[in-house]
Amino acid sequence: MAALGWLTPRRRSATARSVLAGEAAAEAARKTSLQLEREREEEAAATTEAEAPPEPEFPVAGDVRAAAFFDLDNTVMQGAAIFHFGRGLYKRKFFQRRELARFAWQQAWFRLAGVEDPEHMQDARDSALSIVKGHRVSELMTIGEEIYDEYMADRIWPGTRGLAQAHLDAGQKVWLVTAAPVETATIIARRLGLTGALGTVAESVDGVYTGKLVGEPLHGPAKAEAVRALAAAEGLDLARCAAYSDSHNDIPMLSLVGHPYAINPDTKLRRHAKDLDWRLRDYRTGRKAAKVGIPAAAGLGALAGGTAAAVALHRRRH
Repeated sequence: MAALGWLTPRRRSATARSVLAGEAAAEAARKTSLQLEREREEEAAATTEAEAPPEPEFPVAGDVRAAAFFDLDNTVMQGAAIFHFGRGLYKRKFFQRRELARFAWQQAWFRLAGVEDPEHMQDARDSALSIVKGHRVSELMTIGEEIYDEYMADRIWPGTRGLAQAHLDAGQKVWLVTAAPVETATIIARRLGLTGALGTVAESVDGVYTGKLVGEPLHGPAKAEAVRALAAAEGLDLARCAAYSDSHNDIPMLSLVGHPYAINPDTKLRRHAKDLDWRLRDYRTGRKAAKVGIPAAAGLGALAGGTAAAVALHRRRH
C-alpha cells in the first residue's frame, strides 16, 4: 500500500476498497470455477448428443495464457441482473410493493439511458443487501436458479454468447465480470457454460448473509482489480487476453487487456473505442437497447413506463 501514499486519505481509502473487492471477487471466482468445471465434466460424460455451438463472428486463436472477460449487464444480457433478481425476490415476497417501485424506476432509467448510473446501481445493491440480510446463502442460490429461468434466460444476447463460445472453443477460459452478486453471476456463468464469474462479494458468517459487503461493489476500478488479481492467480498474460463491455465505467478493465471490445456501447465508450481503434459490436435492434425489461408485476410496468416518458420529455425540453 506504500505506492498509494501520494493519494489523499479519501482516495487512498477508495482505492484500498477497490483492491479488497477485486481480490475477494478473484478468490470467490476461482473457488466456484472448480465446481463449475466438475459439473461440466459430469454433464459431458452423460450427454450423447451435444448441440452445435453458435457460429462465432470471427475466429479466436487458442492460447493457454489468454482468457476472455465479459461484463454482464447489457453486454451478455439485456438489462441489469440485479433488477431481474429483485423482481424475482418480490414475487417470493422478500420485500414490499414500494421497494419494487424503486426497482422499476431504476430499471426504467437503465432502459432510457442505456448506461449504468452509479447512484442508481448503488441504491439497488443497498436495497438487495438489506433484503437478503439474515437469509442463508444456499437459499438464495436455489432461488437464483429459479429467477434465471423466469427472467434472465431469454434476455441473453445471442451475438455476445457466440463471442464467448468462440473463446471456449479455442480452449480459453471465459469469465463474467459484474457488479451483480457473485452467487447470481456464478449461476449465469454455469448456465452459459462459462468458466466462472467475478462478482460483488456479500459477507456471510456460517452461511448466513450479514448485510455487508467485502470491500465495495465490483464496479469501475474494482473490476480492473479483480481481473488483475485473477490473471495473476491463473498465470494469464493480460496483453493476450480480451475483455468485452458496453459501459464507459469499464474502461479501466478494458484498458488492462490487449484485445478490448465495445459491445452495445454507451456514447462515452463508443467515442473512446473509436479514438483508440477498439473493435465494436452492437446487437441491439434499436438505438437504445430495445427489449430491456422493466418489472411489470403488480401494475408497476405502467409506473416505470410513465417515469421513463417523463424523463424523456424533460430531456426534450432541455
